Amino acid sequence: MRGRVTLGDSGITVHHKDAKIVLDPSQPVDCDFTFVSHAHVDHLHRRGKKKSNIKTRVLASKETALIAEARGYQIADPAEEHNGFMLIDSGHILGSRGLLIGGNDVYYTGDLSIRERAFMKPAKMPYAKTLIIESTFGRPEYVFQPLSEVTHKTNRIISEMYDLGIPVILMGYTLGKAQLLTKLFGHWDPVYIYDSVAKMNSVYSELGVQLKSAVTHSEAKERGLLSKTRPWIMVAPLMSARSAFVKEMKDRYGAVTIGFTGWAAGSRYKYMTGLDYVMPLSDHCDYKELVTAVKQCRPEKVYTFHGFAAEFAKALREMGFDAEPVGNGRGKKRTEEKTLSLDSFQ
Repeated sequence: MRGRVTLGDSGITVHHKDAKIVLDPSQPVDCDFTFVSHAHVDHLHRRGKKKSNIKTRVLASKETALIAEARGYQIADPAEEHNGFMLIDSGHILGSRGLLIGGNDVYYTGDLSIRERAFMKPAKMPYAKTLIIESTFGRPEYVFQPLSEVTHKTNRIISEMYDLGIPVILMGYTLGKAQLLTKLFGHWDPVYIYDSVAKMNSVYSELGVQLKSAVTHSEAKERGLLSKTRPWIMVAPLMSARSAFVKEMKDRYGAVTIGFTGWAAGSRYKYMTGLDYVMPLSDHCDYKELVTAVKQCRPEKVYTFHGFAAEFAKALREMGFDAEPVGNGRGKKRTEEKTLSLDSFQ
């Protein structure tokens, strides 16, 4: 039987031998296996009443299942291993995994990072004949500074603000980035944590990641701890300067904002968000790391997905790889289904 990869409205599907495997679907799908790579909400879905009769075996890490539950999503009876499948740490956030199918037939990365960041270890790429790799930052301009440079610059800004008595808001995605910020800058005092971030920090702590215990944003407000006369730090979700939260922090306390994201490597990001400072800290690979990951995998065929998929596939072809994008390369919904041959399948 010849294998294939298909892309529809629900996401990427791998047909391997007699099994249908759906990768990070956006809605419940009737299939043999559903793989959930991690617990960011764009990789999760809720099972509606009309979909309750759908049968599938879910592959996901226990960390992903616990974090998803804390976010209001239920992953029913997840398995971390099954004959013919191997879950491999993808280095993205706590519990994130890639899926190796059929020994070394196909490897799906999910979201990927091969860079060490505080408690996050870099992903190790397995050998696979066919690689399906994310390409969020798949353009050459997206190359990130070393983490040591980011932390040094940030600590210098915080120090300067503390000397002036000005509080600082450190902003990153609620799940993943915010926990890194808590770990990397927890040596400052006092540190307050936005309530939704505190919830995720608590789950991380339950799963063995030691993070500084801190008063939540709401409790600090109630107790009058958010002073305009002495400095403090708060770890909060990533928001623009136009958000009600940032406006309040600036109007009432004169706070300075620092946003952390890989998109900060782009020249326009700071001006689009209106934040005071932005730092290129990402839980994804940058362009050079994506190329390194592909080379480490040594695939015969590469499919790119998400972000700059078309651009990254083109760059890989120029390097001699047989590469093409899955979908339109911008993460938009597609109404048609695209079928791609996988010659490595037997």
